[in-house]
Amino acid sequence: MPLDIPRQAFAVHPIIGAPLGAEVVGLDLSRPLGAEDFSRLHRAHLDHHVLVFRDQHITPAQQVAFSRRFGQLQIHVLRNFQLTGHPEVLIVSNIRENGQPIGLGDAGHFWHSDLSYKETPSLGSILHAQELPAEGGDTLFANQHTAWEALPDDLKREVEGLQAEHWYLAKYEALRQKNPFRPQLTQAQIDEVKPVNHPVVRTHPETGRKALFVSEHFTTRILGVPERRSRALLDALFDHGTRPQHVYRHQWRPHDMVFWDNRSLMHLAAGCPDHLRRKLYRTTIEGDVPF
Repeated sequence: MPLDIPRQAFAVHPIIGAPLGAEVVGLDLSRPLGAEDFSRLHRAHLDHHVLVFRDQHITPAQQVAFSRRFGQLQIHVLRNFQLTGHPEVLIVSNIRENGQPIGLGDAGHFWHSDLSYKETPSLGSILHAQELPAEGGDTLFANQHTAWEALPDDLKREVEGLQAEHWYLAKYEALRQKNPFRPQLTQAQIDEVKPVNHPVVRTHPETGRKALFVSEHFTTRILGVPERRSRALLDALFDHGTRPQHVYRHQWRPHDMVFWDNRSLMHLAAGCPDHLRRKLYRTTIEGDVPF
């Protein structure tokens, strides 16, 4: 990246009254981003966990290029919802054309961290609004650093050092029962998302902060403890990690682009009425093996 790219005069404003998140104001991501501006954004992302870029009129190619500044991109297993010409972009949408869905309409139905079911989960995800409904469609983010810090000491002692299983198919059939347009996976796709084990409490590789790393969508059990205790622990952690004091609710505006840290957060799609069109483009950046 050339060093003589002009700097942009942008500001980072923490979201008032929220336990995470900041708005980036005055930055145009359709323009090249110099090293100093990128470094400042990187720091803001680590500090605030969610960055909201307002009014971004960028192409899918520009979204991909910006995302790649943070690392290699991951391709979602549901390849039938890739954006034509841009396999790195997953279409998140409830729109149907010729009776068929153009994107993944029930993405984010349960609290989760993107791609926690992979050996190398996601660093972060970037979602760019294309069409928004007149009502609904919010996205909720839960800070898993503050969730860990507020966890009672006895639970901290019990779960720290334990491993949990994450599996993409944990709730897949249940979702298909509600949404018949969610595709049946081929054997090759099933083989691509075999169960993996990760720490219940992970350490952020860049900040060193600890965070809970289990979710109601993908975490099936805690290893090395009886099944009943595993279920009780997971239920307690899910409930604790999504309490209001840890949550920021993002209400989308036209052309918003939101970049969140999957190592720090879980998120949930609040949903919208089926008859209202919603379409967003998602890119997902590869992280590293949790420890």
